[in-house]
Amino acid sequence: MEYYAGLDLSLRSVAICVIDGEGKIVFERSVACEVDVIASSLAKASFPITRIGFEAGTMSQPLFYGLKEQHGFEVVCMEARQVHAALSAMRNKTDKNDARGIAQVLRSGWYSPVHMKSRRSHAMRTLMTSRKACLSKCIDLANEVRGLLKVYGIRLPVRVKHTHFDATVRPLIEASPDLSFALVPLLDARLALLRTYQELDKRVKHAASTNAVCLQLMEIPGVGPMTALSFVAAVDDPARFKSSRTVAAHFGLTPRRFQSGETDNPGRISKAGDMQVRCVLYTAANAMLTRSTAGSSIKSWGMRLMRTKGRRRAVVAVARKLAVVMHRMWVNDTSFCRDGLEVAA
Repeated sequence: MEYYAGLDLSLRSVAICVIDGEGKIVFERSVACEVDVIASSLAKASFPITRIGFEAGTMSQPLFYGLKEQHGFEVVCMEARQVHAALSAMRNKTDKNDARGIAQVLRSGWYSPVHMKSRRSHAMRTLMTSRKACLSKCIDLANEVRGLLKVYGIRLPVRVKHTHFDATVRPLIEASPDLSFALVPLLDARLALLRTYQELDKRVKHAASTNAVCLQLMEIPGVGPMTALSFVAAVDDPARFKSSRTVAAHFGLTPRRFQSGETDNPGRISKAGDMQVRCVLYTAANAMLTRSTAGSSIKSWGMRLMRTKGRRRAVVAVARKLAVVMHRMWVNDTSFCRDGLEVAA
């Protein structure tokens, strides 16, 4: 008899449900969200667990490697959207019912397994997220200072570089004792965040410059360190994609489609997968079409598409093709070819 264990994860606790091959519940318990506690609870159940499953989330990474490598269980991390669609048919949503539903989905086999990234990929992602957070807070503080100065009739220029903002604003603020008392601490906090952002930006560029795959991908016009590093960290293992065309769909750059009977409605892009990678691919495509002076067949194709379909659709199409080309360059270990790129893509 085969037995399947479904786990409903939360930050502090885990609901466990074990079912047999016929779908009958044989064990249920709620324990702390710790690898050793979960493993000991499953051992006390005295059933040979065939497979353990849970949906993707913030706690899935340590539990996946902990249960698999330390305790030898066969673990499956399931796509959250698919599990949510299956559990939405249940009348009452509780942790116990979610664990039961996950166990049934695991038994039926109607799920898509999620690739668990390596720690190196997560380290890259953490570095880029920290950089983005510092930049976002710098922009927020700068906008706050702009808004407070408008009350006193001081209107700053529309565009001020991050490195020149303090030199532009501080003399205006220090000229007034009231403004100096209230806004100088904001400027000091923003300046500290800016220096932290500059240091993190250097680390991101250094990480990209020391990675052979990133250097290879940065040969494409418009693809910089952020785009290359984000793509490498998100893909992690290029062999997990059987076809390069599926990479664009994985990052949500392909259109949705709703077909039922005589209705066949292709929609906008799905926006599934990693939003950060989708954003950097869009930025790289926009830079290739509008800023880069280097010519290539993919740029020529995008410019023709821009004249017929508009700029936004053309940029999305080029971003989709960039994802395909970057993956193929990585798999084949080839350099960027400016001629005949459309054929290769």
